[in-house]
Amino acid sequence: MSIELVTVSTRASVAEAAAVMSARHVGSAIVLDDEAGGLVGIFTERDILHALGSDFDAAAHTVAEWMSKDPATIDAGASVADALDRLLEEGFRHLPVLENGELVGMVSLRDLSRGNVD
Repeated sequence: MSIELVTVSTRASVAEAAAVMSARHVGSAIVLDDEAGGLVGIFTERDILHALGSDFDAAAHTVAEWMSKDPATIDAGASVADALDRLLEEGFRHLPVLENGELVGMVSLRDLSRGNVD
């Protein structure tokens, strides 16, 4: 699990989010509510491709228009095997990790490929 989260605001543009993700070498960003600061979505490389393939000026659109809203999450106490199963079953590459309802990290298929899933 990564605890150095890459986050963007719902008001960030697709281009801004893509630049942040590229600079940090990650495939997704947590989208935080502008007012409350809580998790409201996840924005991924797939979302970038979908946006740019759908609208000629999508790079200027806000992340909120293209993100996955209310993303699936996993509890910090879940096992590596449970996290891997969830990712594979639901076709995700990234899952935000919550502890007592608070965002504490992000787990990815890459993270789990480095762990022991027995």
